[in-house]
Amino acid sequence: MIVGSVLLAGGLSALAVGQGLFGGDLAASPLLGDQVNELLAQRWVPYAAVAVAFVAGFLALRWLMVQGMNDTVGRLFLERDDAGNVEMTESVARGALEQEVADYPGVRRARARLTESSDRPHLRLALTLEDDADVASVWQRVRSEAIANLRGALELDQVPTVIRMSMTAPAKNPRRSLA
Repeated sequence: MIVGSVLLAGGLSALAVGQGLFGGDLAASPLLGDQVNELLAQRWVPYAAVAVAFVAGFLALRWLMVQGMNDTVGRLFLERDDAGNVEMTESVARGALEQEVADYPGVRRARARLTESSDRPHLRLALTLEDDADVASVWQRVRSEAIANLRGALELDQVPTVIRMSMTAPAKNPRRSLA
């Protein structure tokens, strides 16, 4: 928004100078000096401008693609040694955790994501609570039961966790009428 405002102000001021709103002498003078005009007349300048535009376009496209990437791990490694690996898909651990938390009183919906690394995952848990839920009780149960169960299943001492809780709007009473 700031860049757009600056560009708009610059364009409007250039239009005003060109129309002679700031005096005829300023409108009649060349915009660029003779040295800049000589430089722009070189044969390599258009090619350099195209190359810079391609690089800028590539970097912008890469930035857009990175925005859509997901940081969720695919598999969780429970054990690694020379004989083989014991691993579990992230969806199994996530699904069990979501089901356990969704069964707590006052929880309408639970969504979990295991991120960061396959060896030391981090948990992001988003809970939607009923409007009359006991938030402290839900938080305490999630902390003492659900996360403890996840740590035990993954055989980890700790799982760094971010819990986001939101409340639902109260249900509308269909019997209520305007009298």
